[in-house]
Amino acid sequence: MGLVTRAPQGVELRGLEKRYGEVAAVRALDLEIRPGELMVLVGPSGCGKSTLLRLIAGLVEPTAGEVWIGGRRVDDVEPGARDVSMVFQSYALYPHMTVAGNLGFGLRVRGTPRDEIERRVADAAAALGLAELLSRRPGELSGGQRQRVALGRAMVRDPGVFLFDEPLSNLDAELRLRTRDEIAALHRRLGTTMVFVTHDQVEALSLGQRVAVMDRGRLQQVGTPDEVYRRPTNLFVAGFVGSPPINRILLSRDEGGRLAGGPFALCAPADLDRATLGVRPEDLAVVPAGGLDSSTAGDSTEASDFRAAVLRIEALGSEQRVHLDGPGDGAWVARASPALRVSAGDPVDVSVRWERSHLFGPDGRRDETAARPVDRPGPR
Repeated sequence: MGLVTRAPQGVELRGLEKRYGEVAAVRALDLEIRPGELMVLVGPSGCGKSTLLRLIAGLVEPTAGEVWIGGRRVDDVEPGARDVSMVFQSYALYPHMTVAGNLGFGLRVRGTPRDEIERRVADAAAALGLAELLSRRPGELSGGQRQRVALGRAMVRDPGVFLFDEPLSNLDAELRLRTRDEIAALHRRLGTTMVFVTHDQVEALSLGQRVAVMDRGRLQQVGTPDEVYRRPTNLFVAGFVGSPPINRILLSRDEGGRLAGGPFALCAPADLDRATLGVRPEDLAVVPAGGLDSSTAGDSTEASDFRAAVLRIEALGSEQRVHLDGPGDGAWVARASPALRVSAGDPVDVSVRWERSHLFGPDGRRDETAARPVDRPGPR
C-alpha cells in the first residue's frame, strides 16, 4: 500500500471572522481551496494568515462564519476529528523519543495497530529520506532533518488536508530552498491538499499553485503566482509581491487633462483625477545617457522616458540592480544585464515598458486602462 490512501479534501471558508476584543484578526473572509491544491497564504506579519490556518485546524474558534472540509461543516468539530494535520514552525518534536517514535506517536495515541504504525512510519521515512535516521533522537538531527520528521509525523496520519504554519522560517537560506523544493515534489507525488502559510512572497510565488494575499485580516487577491504578480488587484498587492518592490509615483490631472507627475504626462481615463503609476524593476530599460532617442515615438523601449542619476549598483552575478534618483519622492530600482556599464553618479536614460505598467486609482484598485504617455501612439 502507498503512503496516501485517502482522497484529498477541499476546504471552504464562508464569511469567516475572528476577533480578539476590538481587534479583528480575520474579517468576513471567503475562500475556496480545491481538493489536491497547494494553496499558499502570504502577507506581512500580523495580517491574520496564521490565525486563518488555526481556524481551519480548529485550534481557534471563529467569532462568525463557517469552515467546511470535504463537504462537511466542521467549525464545531474538535481538531482531532477534522481530517487535517498541521506542521508547525517550531517542529514540536519530543526530544526523548527517536525519529520512529515521533513519527508514530499520533497513531499510537489513536490506538492504531502496531503493524499499521510500522508500515506507515516506514513509508513516510522512505518518502522523506529518513530511513537511516529512525533510531536517532531530535537532538542528533540537523534543522532540515527535524523539519522532515515534523512533516512525516503529519503524513502518517493520512489526512485529507495538510496545514503548514511557516515551516521553513527557522532554516538557513540554502536549507529553506532545498526543503521548499522537497515539499513541492512531495505534493506532486502525493496529490494531497496543502495549505502553506508564509510571510515570504518569493516563497509563495515559487511554491503555490495559487496564492492568497492577505492584509489586515482581509483577502486582497487570490490567483496563480503569475496572475498575482502580473495583474495585482490593488496597490498593496503590487507593493508586497515582487522583489525589489514595484516603483511608484503619484499622478494628478493637470489643466490639459493629463495625468501628470514628475517627467510623466499620461493619457487620463475619464474617471481618474488622481492615480499612482506602478512600474516593476524589470520593466525599466536603462542605458548610459544619450543611448536612447527621447524624440522617438512608437515602441516604448526605443524612447527615453526620463533621465536619472545612478545612486548605487547591486551586482548579483546574473543581473544587477540599478538604484536611481528617479521620479517622485523615492529612489527607483531597475533590473539590468551585467553588460550595462555604469557607476554611481553616472547619468542614464530610462524607458518604461508601458504595456506592462499599472495605474491605481485613489482607492488603491488597479485601473484596467493601460498607462500611455500622451506623446506615444496607442496600440495599433
